[in-house]
Amino acid sequence: MTIDWTTTLQLLAPEVILAFGGLLVLGLDLILADDRHPLLSGASFVTLAAALIASFFLFGQEGVVPVASGAAIGSFFVVDNMTNFFRVLVTATSILVLLVSIDYVRERSRETGEFYALLIWVTLAVVLLAGSTDLIMFFLAFEFLSITSYIMVGWLRDAVPSNEGAMKYLLYGAISSAVMLYGMSLLYGATGSTSFAAIGKVFSNEAVKITPLFGVAMPALALMLAGFGFKIALVPFHQWSPDAYEGAPTPVAAFLSVGSKAAGFAILIRVLMTALPEFAPNWQQILVVISILSMTVGNLVALMQGNMKRMLAYSSIAQAGYVMMGLIAFKSSFEAGGLSGIGGVLVYLFAYLFTNLGAFIAAIAYEEATGSVTIEDYAGMVRRAPWLAGALVIFFLSLAGIPPTAGFIGKFFVFGAAINQGFIFLAVVGVITSVISVVYYFNVVRTMFFLPAPDDVTAPVRSSPAINLALGITVAGTLLFGLYPQPFLNLANFGQRMISALIALPW
Repeated sequence: MTIDWTTTLQLLAPEVILAFGGLLVLGLDLILADDRHPLLSGASFVTLAAALIASFFLFGQEGVVPVASGAAIGSFFVVDNMTNFFRVLVTATSILVLLVSIDYVRERSRETGEFYALLIWVTLAVVLLAGSTDLIMFFLAFEFLSITSYIMVGWLRDAVPSNEGAMKYLLYGAISSAVMLYGMSLLYGATGSTSFAAIGKVFSNEAVKITPLFGVAMPALALMLAGFGFKIALVPFHQWSPDAYEGAPTPVAAFLSVGSKAAGFAILIRVLMTALPEFAPNWQQILVVISILSMTVGNLVALMQGNMKRMLAYSSIAQAGYVMMGLIAFKSSFEAGGLSGIGGVLVYLFAYLFTNLGAFIAAIAYEEATGSVTIEDYAGMVRRAPWLAGALVIFFLSLAGIPPTAGFIGKFFVFGAAINQGFIFLAVVGVITSVISVVYYFNVVRTMFFLPAPDDVTAPVRSSPAINLALGITVAGTLLFGLYPQPFLNLANFGQRMISALIALPW
């Protein structure tokens, strides 16, 4: 078969831009005498912005190559609207992280060019995961994401918490990858294929269902969930998350809280919906337990945290449990909005982008000004930094799922999907744990607004223009999503329609 390279490069434009953009930044870093030259951050911003624009233009163009749904590239990677959705999600995340990284990295390290290149390449890794349709491609992209993440977490080489967080992340990651790879080998051994679609076709064969091979799928999935759960930081695979978030540079923790989770959910949707739909009743039960544990443990342990980054780490564990509800109730449909449970997952992830990233950006701004990430040091913040304090209130309202914010819309869809499919108990646990989350979110609000700052701490907190811009974007996105969600719902609808067409669900 003749490869149309023009069409292929067109479909892979975001990946090509990110790959060569990272190399360009490294090349500039070698040429420029100043390791903190603004051209490095400028080239990184242009690369990420170009990839974001290319992703938007590729929506709806999956029919360029004449295949049933999506454009398959060498049968390892598919370009469809779901891939484009995650392209937009992660490149937007990286642009915001880049904005808040410029001053942070410049003040703490001379290797700014390497940091920017790694940020671009970790973005590429997430995008490659989102479009993976083969176990080999999935594992290579997964390890690409893991290795770049390990390096970025340990970026502050002279800081003990950064080294400890990176080491724990590496050790847990290596073990979970090995366990996951064993599960993948079981799937390959049972089906003789590494393609998600081919694996699904084998297990849907009635003749196979009465053979011992059919029973291999669930042990394989249980082992693979170790890798998925590690990347998403689901309980009981979450142990690395608080230490890594606390020790990592705060912009890196911000990226991990959104980008890494997006990658995990993207590949989880691909594998479960394409390779293992025949086992839906079985993996739904497993995911229900994981979702309940994540919501409960994440919120209860967050109550006891005195460090802002650790609190947000446990909060993100709980948020992942909420997102999981939409995947569990994937058969749910909302005829008026055209969104299914999978659509609810995509909606929640987009809302989470603005909300959680915004909370981290506010924490970065305060850390830059005061050097502290301890919650008690937020006392009197409303007088020293009213803009940051007000923004944090909005983000906490959204994380708790209170209208009119993005988080309310996200929870509305995933909770609605769970109720629609009869997972009433799961939805009740979600509501109860959401109420619990209000306690620790508004403990920070109480500290900011009602506790006085020490007498010797009165200087106003000032943020850089880049941080203020990123904070303004996330605040606007959080409120706009809550007040006028239709454009965001349309974007999620594009993504979930294509995954439905791609897997050709029999129900």
